[in-house]
Amino acid sequence: MDSVPIRQTQTQTQVLVNSFVRSVYNWMAIGLALTGFVAYYVSNSQTMQNIIFGNPMVFYGLIIGELVMVFYLSARVNKMQASTATALFVLYAALNGATLSAVFLAYTKSSITSTFFVCAGTFVAASIYGWTTKKDLTSFGSFLFMGLIGIIIASVVNLFLKSSGMTMIISYIGVLLFTGLTVYDTQRLKNMALTQPAGLEAGVVRKGAILGALSLYLDFINLFLMLLRIMRSEEHTS
Repeated sequence: MDSVPIRQTQTQTQVLVNSFVRSVYNWMAIGLALTGFVAYYVSNSQTMQNIIFGNPMVFYGLIIGELVMVFYLSARVNKMQASTATALFVLYAALNGATLSAVFLAYTKSSITSTFFVCAGTFVAASIYGWTTKKDLTSFGSFLFMGLIGIIIASVVNLFLKSSGMTMIISYIGVLLFTGLTVYDTQRLKNMALTQPAGLEAGVVRKGAILGALSLYLDFINLFLMLLRIMRSEEHTS
């Protein structure tokens, strides 16, 4: 007799987990779609290109604004309304699309398309592994964070060195790093979904989903950019 309530509880927990994870990936997909749309629009609008890239202050202002939004959303999400968190995520995805429009100007459409599918396949494989693995990846968090800081510092230094060799080293390490972060973030989101208490307010769940979507969105975008550099280099050397 006791097994019936237990099965019901397990079923309810699974429903909550599936709903949360579906919300995370839906918002991530919305963010990626918006970024792609804005990037394509700006790359085909001479007026928007002149506004964004014609004045370095505007371009770097957008970059700084994006960074501020990411850090603010990550740090203050628990203290803001769910609608505010959602609006910030959508706005960030749109601004990121405006700055990433340079990708459509620097690379061919065939390179972008092929890289996107390679990135999507890698991302899905990493997500599946992160969801199904029994190994606790918590200890890898600090290691991956240090790797991320190292990539950022190396990229800033290379802005002045302009070394193609260092660019490729950063790109290969970046692919490994962001694949690892995808695995780590997926398991973290799974644990978050499994441990969220029943009856949690919808707004709190939405904010958790937005924060999770932002993490996976950043993993995907950065993995895509790293792969794009590698694939273009291989095209030039072949």
